[in-house]
Amino acid sequence: MKVFPAIDLQGGKCVRLRQGDKNNPTVYSNDPVAVALRWQELGAEFIHIVDLDGAIGGRPVHTPVFREIAAALRIPFEVGGGLRTDDDVREVLAAGAARAIIGSRAAQEPESLRHLAAELGERLAVGIDARDGFVQTKGWVETTKITALNLAYLMSGLGVKTIIFTDTATDGMLTGPNLAAMAAMADRVPDISVIASGGVSAPSDVRALAALGRKNLEGVIVGKALFENPDSLPEYIKAGANN
Repeated sequence: MKVFPAIDLQGGKCVRLRQGDKNNPTVYSNDPVAVALRWQELGAEFIHIVDLDGAIGGRPVHTPVFREIAAALRIPFEVGGGLRTDDDVREVLAAGAARAIIGSRAAQEPESLRHLAAELGERLAVGIDARDGFVQTKGWVETTKITALNLAYLMSGLGVKTIIFTDTATDGMLTGPNLAAMAAMADRVPDISVIASGGVSAPSDVRALAALGRKNLEGVIVGKALFENPDSLPEYIKAGANN
């Protein structure tokens, strides 16, 4: 199981939020490039980056930062947050991202992703953020009547190769991942990759996700726990590698 260290960007800074509350961020660094290099140095194979300002504003905000990170790293990274149009997706890919993550658009205009999925293949992922099983959009500001499982099944039918599934009730809380929800998601779309997100607080959480035994549960995103203890990343990576 691959471990994806997270970088959440707000106002050019690396922050972490509790359950997506943009008004109360904890700032961990003013230098996103240095953080990305640190994750690489500690053994990361792939980095997960979220443009929080983009998620609220509906368009990428931190593209210049993505370019700087791409120029500094030798490992790939993925970007989500505010990618509402094809041009937005192409913008972050052109800036150096290996994969673009579409969120709100998937729930609002699902059919529009069919051509992008065919064009981009592995370079496109869909982020599904849900609370109590229902999809949240626009940076978790709005909760829809669409279930996460049904949206994932629809994305699978449109040719999407990767789903990043966040349980927003656990995100930033360090209470452990929602194992039942992650298992249900992996079971719903057995033919595509699922990356778990939300609540991971210790390497044991990575082992617990791996112990679910879902072969398509490809990886896990770790955010706040790593910012609280950056040197622990090798332990998380080891936990994933041993399962």
